[in-house]
Formats: sequence, C-alpha cells, structure tokens
Amino acid sequence: MTLNRNEQKLAELNQPKPWSGINAFRSDPLVVDIAASMPRPLRDDFEALGRYVTSPEAQDLARMANEGVPKLRTHGPRGERLDVVEFHPAWHALMRRSMTSGLHASAWENIADEHGRSHKARAIRFYMTAQLECGHLCPLTMTSASVAAISASPAVQKEWAPKILSRKYDSSNRPWMQKPSVTIGMGMTEKQGGTDVRANTSTAERVGEGIYRLNGHKWFMSAPMSDAFVMLAQTRDGLGCFLVPRLLEDGSANGLRFQRLKDKLGNRSNASSEVEFSDTFGFVLGTPDAGIRTILDMVTLTRLDCALASAGMMRASLAEAVHHVRGRKVSGKALVAQPMMTRVLADMALDVAAASALSFRLAEAFDKARDSAEDAAYARIMTPVAKYWSCKIAPALIYEAMECLGGSGYVEERPIARHYREAPVNAIWEGSGNVMALDVLRVLTRGKDLFELLFQVISRDLGPSAKKTVDVLRAAMSLCERDEGAARMLVEQLALAAAAAELYRLGAGRIADAFLESRLAAGWRSTYGMLDSRFDSAYIVDLLYPAAT
Repeated sequence: MTLNRNEQKLAELNQPKPWSGINAFRSDPLVVDIAASMPRPLRDDFEALGRYVTSPEAQDLARMANEGVPKLRTHGPRGERLDVVEFHPAWHALMRRSMTSGLHASAWENIADEHGRSHKARAIRFYMTAQLECGHLCPLTMTSASVAAISASPAVQKEWAPKILSRKYDSSNRPWMQKPSVTIGMGMTEKQGGTDVRANTSTAERVGEGIYRLNGHKWFMSAPMSDAFVMLAQTRDGLGCFLVPRLLEDGSANGLRFQRLKDKLGNRSNASSEVEFSDTFGFVLGTPDAGIRTILDMVTLTRLDCALASAGMMRASLAEAVHHVRGRKVSGKALVAQPMMTRVLADMALDVAAASALSFRLAEAFDKARDSAEDAAYARIMTPVAKYWSCKIAPALIYEAMECLGGSGYVEERPIARHYREAPVNAIWEGSGNVMALDVLRVLTRGKDLFELLFQVISRDLGPSAKKTVDVLRAAMSLCERDEGAARMLVEQLALAAAAAELYRLGAGRIADAFLESRLAAGWRSTYGMLDSRFDSAYIVDLLYPAAT
C-alpha cells in the first residue's frame, strides 16, 4: 500500500495514522464466529454496518454530536412555554441511520432471517454501533425496551406498537398520532428516592377507562424530545406504570415542564432532563398496582444494552490502542512488541472478549427463554450479572487503553476520549452495581432452583474445571445467605465463570484457557499486564485484534 505524503510524514514522526476505516465487523474474529451460523443477508448487513461505524464520515458525526450539545428552550419570544430541546444535525443523522438499522425495533419484528435470533442479531448491531457513539443509543434502547412494558396494556399496544416499530425517523415536534414513527423515553427516578422507586411521590388519579392524570416530578428523564415516556406514579391501589405522551392531540404540551438539562460528565450528545408535570394524562400499563413488575420487563432489556454498549466501547478503545502501538516505535522496536506492552494488551483483550461473549450469550438466552428452562434461568440471573461486570470493568479498561496511547490519547480529537467519558454511565443507569447485586440476591431468596439450571449450563461448557468452579459459586451463595454484604463476591464470580464457559463454548481454546487461569484460578490482581509467561500474549493480541490489511 502506497502512503500519501501526509501519512509518510506522520510515519517519519513516529505517529501512526488515526484508527479509522477498519471494518468493525470483519476485524473482530469473535463476532465473525458468532455470526457465522446466521443467514448470509444478516452477515452482509453486519458487514455494511461495520464499515459505516468506523468510517471517517460517521466518526465526524459522532464528534460533532458530542461537541454540539443539546440546548433547552423553555420559552418562546412572547413568553410562551416551548419546552423543546434542540439537537445538533449530527445527532439526527445518527438517529436516522440507527433507526434504519432497526436498533429500536428489530427485536420485535418477525423477520425471516432473524427468526429465533432477533435479540442476538440486534445485539451485534448494537455492539458495533456503540463503538461509534453511545449517546444516541439511549432513546433507541428505551424505545425498543418500551414494547415489553406497553404489551401489558393490549389497547395501548395496538395504538402505539406500529409507530414504535417503524424504521422511519421523524424528529418533528408533532403529536404522536400525526407521525409515522415515535421514540419512547423513561422517567423513573425522583430526588428523594433515586433507585428506590417505591419512594416515588408522583401521583396518578384515574379519570377514565385506563386513563390517569399525573402530578409530580422526575429527577432524571432522558431523551426529553421523545414522543412519550414510560413513568411511575402512585395510584390509590399502589405504584402504577404509565405511558405519558409529550404532546396532546392538538399539539399543546401535556403538562410537562422541563426545568433544566443535566450537565453530565459524558453521554453529552444525549439530553437528560429534570421535569415537573401537572395534570398530565397517561395510559396505565397493566394494573394500577403493578408498576414495578411492568417496568422491570422494560428495565431488563435496557440492562442487556448497557452490557453490550460497555463491551462495544471497550472493543473500540482497545482496537484503537492496538492500532496505535503497532505503528509506533520505542527504542527502535515496535511498541506492540515490547514485552510489558504486549502483556498489558493481551490482558485487556481477554476481558473484552469475555465481556463481549457473555453479553451475546445473554442476548441468545433472551431469544430462547420461552422454550428453554435453562435459558430462562440464564436470562434471569445473568442479566444483572452481565450488566454489573461489563459496565464495572469498562472505565478502568478504557483508561488503560488510553494510557497505551500516552498523551495523544488524552485529547478530544480521538474517539477513545469520548468512550472514556461515556463509560461510567452504563454502570449507573438502569441500576448501579449494588442494585444489580441485590437483584441477584432476590433470585437467591425467591428462586434458588434457577441457580441449579444456570450451573448446568456453566458445567457443561467449562469442562474439567467445572466442578471446582461451581463449588466456589455454591460457597459464595452460602455466604450471601448469611451475609448480604458479600453479594458482590457472588456476582463477580458468576460473571467470570459464565464468561469463561461461553468462551469455551465458542471454541476459543487458548483464549478461554488464559481467561480461566488468570481470572478464576490465579491470585489477587488489581491492574492489567499481570499475565505470566505461560500464556502467549502476542498470540492473544494478534488473534483477537488482527492487523489491518
């Protein structure tokens, strides 16, 4: 390949060219193997998306969407309430492309090529798109997951589902019934309660069949220009779940008053608002006292997306780091070949592969849960586990990848800076680490038999290491039954064991061996680069991150 003059000058200055234009699908052997059994049209779709997310044009859209942050306009020139949020055109371009890809809808569509694998196929698309830009994925995640909550009310589902499943993006500020498609947001948390949504003080009074008037506030409500929001409020019967349109049929506001947009650390392309509402009408979803159960069906799906997005950002960040060190020399030798650097990269590569494999396995369990007791148990237990672990390790791993680039990684011109700022949010949204651990304890208390089904899956795939690993898991379970504070130990061990099992199931061989030995059989470790000489670090890096050709 002939270098142009600028690239030649950069090479002379020991500066690799930017990581761009490298197909995110084709360059990821793990995802290629996972997709190998899928129909050719699906693989062609993944290939096209893989080219798009790393293209210079798409990367520019991601950069502009995060630099041109959303702006809230509460009032117009005459003093009238507007309550609209303006987004950069790049945001709309990202939304349009991702809705065309079906990230908000494909899990619910009856597409022949995706029959029986719709969640897994969408997971691959979502994972690759997260490598581009995660802010715009927030409303797409909530829109997709909202179908689970809306299905609790057949009348509401009949009216709204066709517009939710439409792939035509429409950002116009019009009533939902006048639009070909809609997006759905979520409002759960309040100032005094946070994650403890049972402490919500917003109220809902019944005014008609299935229709309520809501009053109160929400401390966090993301994607405030969504066409409707799934919200919780107290009814006379208990905590209820509601679908609340943003605009009324005549185009006037449905009592929602946006107070401000949150000035967030990351996730800057996406707006998150604080809102008060008065005499706001909404449609009850399910029974008026079943709000927690109804919204948890939605939250479960959003937690899968949190795990996938974290895995995707880790993959993109490490790919950028590997690309950089391959093109940079230190002491006359390629940086990637320096022994300590090689081990750091390999150590990180194991975690990225494990988090990715675990997230895709969880998506597969969602596809099979209806017909398989094992997969239903896997989905129930491993959703909080995968969300906990993938999101928890992402900030540290992305930082380590940034360190591989040195000072040039600590600038906003590179995607890795955006990923680093974005990474913490997935661990916080849809339930923090402790909430995930408490959810696992809830299963231990109410459905302990599900763990036996999960252990069958892990044992079958782990092989000779299964008995010792499951014995450790049982010991952690027993400890948690006596000591709730030990729950994180159980969750982390479950994540590591299930991830190792999935790597073996995928035929990852030496990769799986290295992960198992260094994570489950080794001593205490706190930073990356702790692999010993038993494992071929260069092999791990080259296999999982093949050099671009």
